[in-house]
Amino acid sequence: MSTNEHKRPESVLVLIYTLSAEVLLLERRQPAGFWQSVTGSLAWKETPAEAAIREVEEETGLLVPDQLVDCDYSNRFEILPAWRSRYAPGVAWNTEHVFRVELAEMVPIRLSRLEHLRFDWLPARQALARVSSHTNRTAIERYLSA
Repeated sequence: MSTNEHKRPESVLVLIYTLSAEVLLLERRQPAGFWQSVTGSLAWKETPAEAAIREVEEETGLLVPDQLVDCDYSNRFEILPAWRSRYAPGVAWNTEHVFRVELAEMVPIRLSRLEHLRFDWLPARQALARVSSHTNRTAIERYLSA
């Protein structure tokens, strides 16, 4: 179904990290204290890779099309009841496609102030402890074990 009335129940998570294992995390405006990697919903006619590139640019100011790597897995999770009104009636689950971007070093970030309060580059183990979602923890764990 393609509609402008409802949000598409498909999203991306993009783990951005450096060669020396610092992971970029962003603190969302809502809910308070919610830390995550770059995330965002797919537009109706957008591929997951297109959405990942767009979300990275919107949320960080980084242009990364050549560095984007599809991690070849996705997560399926229940949409919280508080957010379900954004989706078509009866939609309760979201599919999240996971990508990664490796950078040579930490770079300046230009936050989208509408979505995020601040950012932090953290050693991967500290990032693992700070992220708020289980799917984000899984992405970092997979990166650490690679």
